[in-house]
Amino acid sequence: MRGILLAVLCAVALSGCAVKPEIERSDDAVAQAAYRHAGPPELRLYTMKNNSTGSGAHSALMVNGSQRVIFDPAGSFRNEAIIRRGDVIFGVTPVMLDTYTRFHARNAFHVQVQTLPVSAELAEAILRASMTMGRQQDARCAASISSMLGQFPEFGISQTWFPNTLAEQFAQLPGVTSQSLREYGSDENSAVLAAYDPARVAAQRSAQPE
Repeated sequence: MRGILLAVLCAVALSGCAVKPEIERSDDAVAQAAYRHAGPPELRLYTMKNNSTGSGAHSALMVNGSQRVIFDPAGSFRNEAIIRRGDVIFGVTPVMLDTYTRFHARNAFHVQVQTLPVSAELAEAILRASMTMGRQQDARCAASISSMLGQFPEFGISQTWFPNTLAEQFAQLPGVTSQSLREYGSDENSAVLAAYDPARVAAQRSAQPE
């Protein structure tokens, strides 16, 4: 087990799947950031993969329910313009989602996106569950998501520390579709966050599905 944890932590060091300083957000800020997307209720599992080795570096789960959020355990997608409480990112408009994807897809990594349509009731239950998870520790991205989804017997997801293993389990669920997103810019992704414009996000509160 020690060897497994060491391997996971090495991957964390390379991928940025590690806890960063948190900015405290008021209840009003979180409420104002809420974004209701017009698309169908669904889950999207994001798996960041090393282009050279294929190894999984990070996992995140987007939930589209009464609002659209990303559960991003131990993720590094943080700045003052991003409303995040615990490890839930709020205000996931199309601009926010595009920024999130481009932050992770670069020369060294691509992003596998697996989409699963779910009922409105199930999406809402998973949305609530993600908000109760709190802030997760380093290397717990896949472990936290798989643990949360494991609360729902209809998924049959077993807890795992490994993003690729989680993606493989998710792929077995009926109705899942998958695509890979790639960017070939610099591996220095801080510029993506620096260019993030919250005014564009606010302007998309009533945006249609992308």
